[in-house]
Amino acid sequence: MGSEERDGRDHGEERERPRRARRPASETRRSASDARRPSADARGRSGDARRPATTARSAARSAARELRDLIGHDPESITSVERHDDGWLIGVEVLETHRIPDSTDILAEYRVEVDGEGGLVSYRRARRYYRGRSEERT
Repeated sequence: MGSEERDGRDHGEERERPRRARRPASETRRSASDARRPSADARGRSGDARRPATTARSAARSAARELRDLIGHDPESITSVERHDDGWLIGVEVLETHRIPDSTDILAEYRVEVDGEGGLVSYRRARRYYRGRSEERT
């Protein structure tokens, strides 16, 4: 029994490396259209597309994340979720300006549209208001 087998450590003994099978040349070449398109690793996700945001929860999370990345403010809450064409229309409440006391904070509600895969289609600020003011809906 060698020392390597006894304690699992390599004590300077040479080990043979397993050889990797070579891919056929046809698999290693990328087509011209593939060469222009970033690889899955370069896009930051594996597979051929984004994971579908088929549920209201995943669509809302995606909308909040996309909005945060664009405007630089953290979402406070999701105010509405509605199915819209082939995507979702999400209401996201954001703290735009923090003040003391908190009741004078300036909040904004954004309407964010995401497609069926969770990608941002559009967004707009629907309204701004002070945290301490009650809603005036009729």
